[in-house]
Amino acid sequence: MSVNRVTTRTVPEELGGVRTPLRGRDAELAFIEARLDALDRGEGGIIRVEGPAGTGRSRILAEAAAAARRRGTRVFEGAADPDERFAPLGPLLEGVLAGEEPLPGAQRLRDLTTTPGQRFWLLQELGDRLREAARRGPLFIALDDLQWCDDLTLLTFHTLAAGLSSHPILWLVAVRAGSVPPGVRTTLDRIRQAGAHGLVLGALGDRAIARITEDVLGAPPDPDVLRLANRAEGFPQLLVELLGSLREEAVTIENGTARLLEGPPAPRRLPSVVRRLDQLSDEARELVRTAAAVGGTVTVALLAELLGRSPAALITAVRESLDADLLAESGDRLTFRHDLIREAVEAGLPLPLRQALSRQVAGLPPGRAPADVTEARGAASGDAAEADRLRAEAAELAGTAPGPAAELSLKALELTPVDAPGRPRVIAETIPLLWQTGRAARARDLGATALAAGGLEPEGEALIRLALARLAVQFDFSEAVRQARAGVALPGTSRTVRGRLLAMLAVGLSMSGEHAAAEQVAAEAWETAAAAGDRTAEATLTTVRSAASFHRMDLAESFRQAERSAALADALGVSTSLWVPEALWYALLSNTTGRTAEALAVAEEGIRTTREQGRTAATRMWLMTRTRILLETGRLSDARADAEAASPTTDDPGPGNLADVTLRYVMLRVALHTGDRKAAEAYAVEARRMRNDGAPVVRHFGTWMLALMADHEGRPDRAMAELDAVMTSPAADRPAYAGLIDPADAPVLVRMALRAGAHERAAQAVATAEKRAVLNPDLPFLAATAAHARGLLDNDLAPLVRAVRLYEDCPRPLARASALEDAGRKLAATRRPEAVPYFETALSLYARSGAERDVARVRRRLRAAGVRRRPSAAGLSEAWTELTAAELRVVRLVTRGLTNQQAAERLSLSPHTVSSHLRRAFTKLDITSRTELARLVQRRDHGK
Repeated sequence: MSVNRVTTRTVPEELGGVRTPLRGRDAELAFIEARLDALDRGEGGIIRVEGPAGTGRSRILAEAAAAARRRGTRVFEGAADPDERFAPLGPLLEGVLAGEEPLPGAQRLRDLTTTPGQRFWLLQELGDRLREAARRGPLFIALDDLQWCDDLTLLTFHTLAAGLSSHPILWLVAVRAGSVPPGVRTTLDRIRQAGAHGLVLGALGDRAIARITEDVLGAPPDPDVLRLANRAEGFPQLLVELLGSLREEAVTIENGTARLLEGPPAPRRLPSVVRRLDQLSDEARELVRTAAAVGGTVTVALLAELLGRSPAALITAVRESLDADLLAESGDRLTFRHDLIREAVEAGLPLPLRQALSRQVAGLPPGRAPADVTEARGAASGDAAEADRLRAEAAELAGTAPGPAAELSLKALELTPVDAPGRPRVIAETIPLLWQTGRAARARDLGATALAAGGLEPEGEALIRLALARLAVQFDFSEAVRQARAGVALPGTSRTVRGRLLAMLAVGLSMSGEHAAAEQVAAEAWETAAAAGDRTAEATLTTVRSAASFHRMDLAESFRQAERSAALADALGVSTSLWVPEALWYALLSNTTGRTAEALAVAEEGIRTTREQGRTAATRMWLMTRTRILLETGRLSDARADAEAASPTTDDPGPGNLADVTLRYVMLRVALHTGDRKAAEAYAVEARRMRNDGAPVVRHFGTWMLALMADHEGRPDRAMAELDAVMTSPAADRPAYAGLIDPADAPVLVRMALRAGAHERAAQAVATAEKRAVLNPDLPFLAATAAHARGLLDNDLAPLVRAVRLYEDCPRPLARASALEDAGRKLAATRRPEAVPYFETALSLYARSGAERDVARVRRRLRAAGVRRRPSAAGLSEAWTELTAAELRVVRLVTRGLTNQQAAERLSLSPHTVSSHLRRAFTKLDITSRTELARLVQRRDHGK
């Protein structure tokens, strides 16, 4: 055995000698990078990578080894082989003795492995060599396929890993999930007790599947190709091999998109399946091929009858096929580990043999049908009792572990016949679980396929449409309305289902911006839900009531209803929520009315909780919400990083309306504040699309974004022209703040209108702001925005100064800086020296926020006011003028030895956000490693 075998081994994302990028394993690679960071600091350890065959364990090891080499770490790699498992200590010895820098004394160590009674001295000798090597620098040792290691390798590995734990040695071992030999299980238990970290590889998500498909085929896939790729169910090895088999003859590239040449391609032989078959004994190979011809699940008794043997005679062959990960146990039957594996095995059978086996299984002449063929067919088409049990388990797990719940629900769906009366209900239960765990496109396709097939009873169709409406609320407000409305129109549905459909219709209309229609539907929904005693619908409708009060500017009532809705939803449990976490609306409401610290706390708790529960969709909604809050609090770099983390994925169906009115709006505002013209222009393109959306609220956001862009370009007339449609829309559906997105936009609109000579428009914005402040006297932020707008309209210093004072109690630094700048402008006209403190304070606030464009503008005002020195931005070090405050906070923590994960926890950010800040810091500082960063920090902070 040679270590070279490891470097030439086919890993899941490698095809035709060209390795595609590793997709969908960012979290695992980030964890390994963190452990390599610790290794650089002298901390060793053990990482166990576990997963079924085909999930990319070997690729993870290869990427980790490459990462270690890039750092200058000495790397040893070894791998076990099922055909050579009896070579004592072979995998480990070949790893440390046959690499680029092998340990010395290879022959001495080899001799000890073959000399009886020398095991103790072998361990001592190898341990000494590793200690000596570790003194000269950290070591990285990778050991693949632990399940095939011999007993001496297992003993040596866990003994050395424990004995050398104080040395800078990082062990990375990979093992197949599921059943493993007792010795391997013992080893895994021992390293777990020694503090080994576990990485469990599961199926890839839809986004990674789409990206791998594009990598292999050379173009983005169309829906048909993507559906075909999804047959691999997220197993990268099967996915790449399936795509590779289609690339030359079944797929074409048209207009930059990969498409199927014609209908679904025939089953293909897959290299990994062929290899595993070739490694089997003749008896096991025959058993697997016969099982493939039968299809579905199969009993051992049926296989024995088809093969002309007794069940006892198949014990070894069955165990061998299970160990090879070709077959799996399913109750008292055998089934293929994956349907693509079954098809690949069947595709390798000669056609006459396949036909003969099919005739035999089907009971057609020649031959006799076995007694349990009917039973096998029944098992393949579904077991109602088992499906009910799986559904019950899924319902129990839905609130705390939606990922496993989704898998159970999918399995129940597989066991439910297509024509079963209860199948629509199972589909309706599965859709929200898939959506919540990040598989929205698959969820939508599941529902759309069921509706397209037709023949559904009204109740079943209503349930599916309700599930699709819940899904669409995040992506397409108009589609949510359409699905809910179609469900409501169905005759003969139960009162509970009708009430929930009405509630979702009210939500969809409210989120679309059709406020009057939403209130009208909500009234009917309340009556229906009350008659059904449905508290779940009540929680959702209470949120709609809160939004209606917000639209009428009755914010006290809006808060009261929002708190009631969140409390009711919390009492009922997350698994019963009809649309999104009701507390999310409370956070948005708090942020919009100036209670930003409270909003941020709610959002961060929402992110933490949903991440722990694995509720991907809800986490993303919370991330989008926090992005908006971070913008308003002046944390522009954090807002941009969060927006990148929550950006729409290839799995997202529809145009992404929730992303339109949060992420894209935030990113445009950040681009304008930071002077990023290229990004601003890109989001202006998105805004033009949004302006034509079917939902009024999306049109309003898009219009306001285009107005901001036009004003930024020095075209106030164009800005006001953009706003014409919003300002003249029907009052019932006009945004509560006359086209504005946030109360702090009132001064922005007034300034814009005055520059365009539209005095009436400016006066209208002021009147709305003042009305809002009068109706809600307990919210000083609203009073501040009203005073600010009034001061601009009347060109009056007194309300501007009052606004500055009121803003002091609000965590809205950009709004306060704007008021300070406007007051300074007014003073500079007649009392220039008195303007300087206003400008300098504004400059400090803008600088802390990272608003580079605003900083440059205020510096020009200071120069015009006679200030020739460069003012210091309070709170920032002069040594770090390249970095924003957020980036500097991350740099400080990282150079103190914290990992990205630890820094994220300390700063209440996502690891993605921390990585984004660190990446930008590296770019700005022109460095490429943490070591360089640490040296730079020491030099600058100590003036060296």
